[in-house]
Amino acid sequence: MHLAELASDLRLALDPVTFAAEKLDITLDQWQAEVLTHPSKRIILNCSRQAGKSTVTSIMALIRALYYPKSLILLLSPSLRQSTELFRKVMDALKKLHARPKLTEDNKLSTQFDNGSRIISLPGKEGTIRGFSGASLLVIDEASRVDDSTYKAVRPMLATSGGRLVILSTPWGKRGFFHDEWVNGGETWQRFKITAHDVPRIPAPFLEEEQRALGEFFFAQEYLCEFRETVDQVFSYEMIMGAIDPNVKPLEF
Repeated sequence: MHLAELASDLRLALDPVTFAAEKLDITLDQWQAEVLTHPSKRIILNCSRQAGKSTVTSIMALIRALYYPKSLILLLSPSLRQSTELFRKVMDALKKLHARPKLTEDNKLSTQFDNGSRIISLPGKEGTIRGFSGASLLVIDEASRVDDSTYKAVRPMLATSGGRLVILSTPWGKRGFFHDEWVNGGETWQRFKITAHDVPRIPAPFLEEEQRALGEFFFAQEYLCEFRETVDQVFSYEMIMGAIDPNVKPLEF
């Protein structure tokens, strides 16, 4: 590879916004650009429906695979169908490149580049995903719908690699690890909240129609990124947390 090509590759690896514009012909929203350029190893995207969260994470995955040889990128969703959909977005972006890398493996669930990087889509089932290790990037899509047991099973995949963890979703009540990390995860996490009003592609008349059709509860959850009590919840999240005394030890049998 010529020196000029090496310099160009380095520039694009370090500037994902330019990569998206020049290589993929995608003009990113401001929040998407901030996500792609943020150095944090732990990122939470609390986003409205149709905000573009899958687009930004697919670009992140592609850049990692292209410019960091032997990277393992894992795409996890509640179901294999959803994981495959995110994987398809990555492959669609790859097809836009004029100079594409050679693929040593290419199927509906995974691909491997000739630089040794792999991208694999996984279902959100704790019993079927163990065995991977050394992940450079772990993306959990629709995280509010992924079981806590699955989340606990995949986190160790980053133990030896120092890899990046990105969880993205629309809220689904005050429950599960997505809500817990958003509220109680501490400074380890970089949080991004993107409501429908922050997305220029969603017109105001459509949102007005959705608010009338869905009602205040579901509209606030789906488009305003608010964590609401679940519909069938008897006690509020605040009541439950207020009843917990950290000084009381649990009974041991």
